[in-house]
Amino acid sequence: MRWLVGWSSTASGPVSSEGRAIQPVGAQLLWSDPDPLWAVGDWRPDEVRVVQTDPFTRLAVFGCCGASDEELRVGLFAARGGALRHLTAWPGSYTAVAQVGRRVTIVGDLAGARPVFHTDWAGGTAYATAALPLADLIEAQLDVGHLGALLACPDSPEAMGDGTPYMGVRRVPPGHALILRDGARDITGYEPTASLAVAAPPLDQDKAVDAVRDALVEAVRARLTAPRHAPETDDLDPGPVPGMGPAERRAARGAPAPGIGADLSGGSASATLALLAAGLPGMPGTLFGHGTEAGERLLAVTFNDLATAGGARTREAELERAGAIAANPRLHHVVVAAGEEALPYAGLDTGALTDEPGPSLVIAERHRRRLAAGSADHFIGHGARQVLDAHPARLADLLLDRRRRHLLRPATALAKADGPSAQSFFVPFTVYRAARRLARTSYREGVQEAAARLMDRHFADEQALHGPGAVSASLAALTWCRPGPAARWLTGETLAEVSVRLEDAAVRPVLLRRPGERRADAALARYAADHRVFEQAAEIRSQRLHAPFLDNQVVRACRALPEALRVQPGARAAVLRSVLAGAGVRELPPGWGATSHAAHTAAVRTGMRTWTGELMTLFDAPLLADAGLIEARVVRKALRAAAQGERLPLDGLAELVSTEVWLRRLLARRGTCWTGTAAPRQRAVAGGVVPRPSL
Repeated sequence: MRWLVGWSSTASGPVSSEGRAIQPVGAQLLWSDPDPLWAVGDWRPDEVRVVQTDPFTRLAVFGCCGASDEELRVGLFAARGGALRHLTAWPGSYTAVAQVGRRVTIVGDLAGARPVFHTDWAGGTAYATAALPLADLIEAQLDVGHLGALLACPDSPEAMGDGTPYMGVRRVPPGHALILRDGARDITGYEPTASLAVAAPPLDQDKAVDAVRDALVEAVRARLTAPRHAPETDDLDPGPVPGMGPAERRAARGAPAPGIGADLSGGSASATLALLAAGLPGMPGTLFGHGTEAGERLLAVTFNDLATAGGARTREAELERAGAIAANPRLHHVVVAAGEEALPYAGLDTGALTDEPGPSLVIAERHRRRLAAGSADHFIGHGARQVLDAHPARLADLLLDRRRRHLLRPATALAKADGPSAQSFFVPFTVYRAARRLARTSYREGVQEAAARLMDRHFADEQALHGPGAVSASLAALTWCRPGPAARWLTGETLAEVSVRLEDAAVRPVLLRRPGERRADAALARYAADHRVFEQAAEIRSQRLHAPFLDNQVVRACRALPEALRVQPGARAAVLRSVLAGAGVRELPPGWGATSHAAHTAAVRTGMRTWTGELMTLFDAPLLADAGLIEARVVRKALRAAAQGERLPLDGLAELVSTEVWLRRLLARRGTCWTGTAAPRQRAVAGGVVPRPSL
């Protein structure tokens, strides 16, 4: 895990003894007192860049940034005058830290994939891009209330606020910057806010799609032009093995290939990135001379699940599309086949401790096998659905803008999504009424309604379990705030506490925004947080995962797409097809852009059925029950029912399992992130999980 950490102390008096006698373990000091900054972890040399104009005016950029040194200096001058948005306008995925005198500014990203955390320490403020080191620094206990809110309403910032799983450690919201002046902190947004009363004129559709194309091309080019790195490995090649070539032996040792690679699942997002990366000229070779031959090809990796019987037709269609795309002469196609050992819920007893819990923990082992066959720099299509697809709540935004006719096509598509039935004729009217109801509901009323649902244990997605899936799911999403899929298995005490959080949030003043925009941004932030968990849990040594769809410039370009385009059926595939056409790729296989929900659901059910024994053992004496969040008997019953095929929200069970796994890994860890004479004597959550006091 890689992170940066620093702090800002008070202006009066010398630097505190605590600040002088403590430092992160294995840290690289970038600048020293009175406001020091460190880079911790296995950062590559080109991933940490520092420019400065004088000893107290400097800028540090961490990650993959496509800006030149001169552009970084211009951004530093702009930030000195308060124009923080300039620090987020370069292609790539990075975190920027600017110091101007005693003012330190840490800029987070728009999606939340590169978060910033802060806490009070030594009379000032400490900050980091990981929450666990700050929890170690202040010897924080576990915030069980935040875990309950995360399970009850995972995509509702009203319930979670700016909290983290550690008491006293706070998160900077996406699209905001943390500004420290002599130890005092201020959090400010750097994106312009739109008016709720008057909608901005929509951007021309063709120009908006062209902007998405340009942003994606620049994001991919930023990775291609960066220096290449060869994997570091101490394991020698065992030599010839029957049935295994050099690539297979390397993947078995867990080392990626040198150069650039990409996922090629047959879906539209990964295929777009693979084709763009294969078609753009880059800097060939690595620092050690690997891959410097002419005509270097992109390594495209496709995963073939041999253990899932259900969804076989969908999987075969994906493999056929991936094979057709891989016929491109600049792609080298590798198919990774796996059986039961790569099903969801496999390998829960082994794995790295992540900064926070996330549903990706239950599928980390599945993806590690695919990524091990990838390259040192590997493109993945994560985030495309969240930034390109329209959240169902955007239908209410269209009504607020008096564009009713644009609801016809999405409502008609929903009527056809679940097949013909007696109720299909009434679906468009039902969707229209739900969108109109949301458009006429105030933010305060919507949040209070969600709080009442938690108290009454009335969960909106119960209808989706017995009725038409797509229609009911869309209707349930047409709200300001709603309970999550795991809420039904939480205790009444936990639901009551989360309900109080929602009631408090409803009466606090907030920036008024349209329901669709707010819900879409919350869903993106939740997904980006889980993507960060995925990166840490499935991490391969010497490998970097690149998700260009979560870059700032790509997110901005996708947000500028007209809502009337985004709500149309198949909008994501149409936009990406136009992106590829603008880049010179016009021949795509039949069925390109089809979804893979059926295959994913079948794999999850097969994994639950295969690893039922391990899941039952996990919830024999769960830590979640010790904390008062769940009743073990209820969760065990739900796991058995889901494994037997009963219609239950599988996402909710994944969240419960991943949170329990994360708690066990957290409490089993040893050591601390800090060293020195004043280093904390205890690790984070040293007291363990204890039952909460009653409300």
